Amino acid sequence: MAEPGHFLGLISGTSADGIDAVVCAFADASAVTAPPAPTGAIRILAARTYPYPADVRERVLALARSRASITLDDYGQLDVQIGECFAAAALALLGKSGIDPAQVTALGSHGQTICHRPGGTHPFTLQIGDASVIAERTGITTVADFRRADVAAGGQGAPLLPALHAAVLSDPAIPRAILNLGGIGNLTLLVPGRDVIGFDTGPANCLLDAWALCQRGQARDDGGAWARSGRVDHGLLARCLDDPYFAAAPPKSTGREVFNLDWLEAHKPDALAAADVQATLLALSARTIADALRTNAPEVRELYACGGGVHNGALMDALRAELADVRVDSTAALGLDPDFVEAAGFAWLARARLAGEPGNLPSVTGARGPRVLGAIYPASR
Repeated sequence: MAEPGHFLGLISGTSADGIDAVVCAFADASAVTAPPAPTGAIRILAARTYPYPADVRERVLALARSRASITLDDYGQLDVQIGECFAAAALALLGKSGIDPAQVTALGSHGQTICHRPGGTHPFTLQIGDASVIAERTGITTVADFRRADVAAGGQGAPLLPALHAAVLSDPAIPRAILNLGGIGNLTLLVPGRDVIGFDTGPANCLLDAWALCQRGQARDDGGAWARSGRVDHGLLARCLDDPYFAAAPPKSTGREVFNLDWLEAHKPDALAAADVQATLLALSARTIADALRTNAPEVRELYACGGGVHNGALMDALRAELADVRVDSTAALGLDPDFVEAAGFAWLARARLAGEPGNLPSVTGARGPRVLGAIYPASR
């Protein structure tokens, strides 16, 4: 059995391929956001990914399309249904690992992002998954809605995990980068003597997954085998690279509401073979990540990746080819399971919220200052 004082983290990322659930133990209760700390400051005690029901995933992905709409009734029901899915994932993980819910101090739920618009006249970011449902079903105090306080303070509301990366994955003598290869790529630059920088690079897996689903009826291109079978179309790649997002300076963040099949259709020629499109999309992900690293931290010689894209061998090979003078590895080399870094991060942010400590880094998000992130939903046990 686990000792009391553990935290549970839940997230479904932009790929919406399932709910990552993790139970973490922390080495101490202080200095939640003060880097550096040893990797051993976090121990992952139990972790697993629970797929969404097919109809839920289909509705989430439909909402990411640029012209999607939803009624208030459908929105309310999906919010509750995703909350039920998150609660079920938490309880399943606890049951499998033999940890009593009463031993978990709090649960940090990122929820499911359905729209992220940090620019414009009224900036907003929207994550759903009713936290009251999660707290009620699990009997665990739940912390949710982590991003909007940062947006209200003028920030991007993303990425939030660079604070965790800085605290547990930095080295005081070595410039390194942490790369999350989710639907969207997120890069954290940890250069000694400089403020932490972090931002979304653009698509990592989202376009690859969407094109595989559209053309082959498969949720992903496992291992990148289909992309390897095609040839990069340099005309399409050049048109994609011309998108102004890639040249914009951080702080910046984006999502599926920008990089989706409508975006792709606006760039690609009709006659291009489907496998060649996939090869080109993979090249786009690798090139934009490499360009972002070279532009913002050319001194970095170590890049550690996490997220589902770590399992795409073709993408990892493309990154190594683009960054020939940089060690490209998984965060497993630093002691953190690459599949559950994000979920562990929201367990970590829940702990920060209960401690009343800031969870954002203004140098990353562009917020006016540090902010305590998340709303607390107490549970009755």
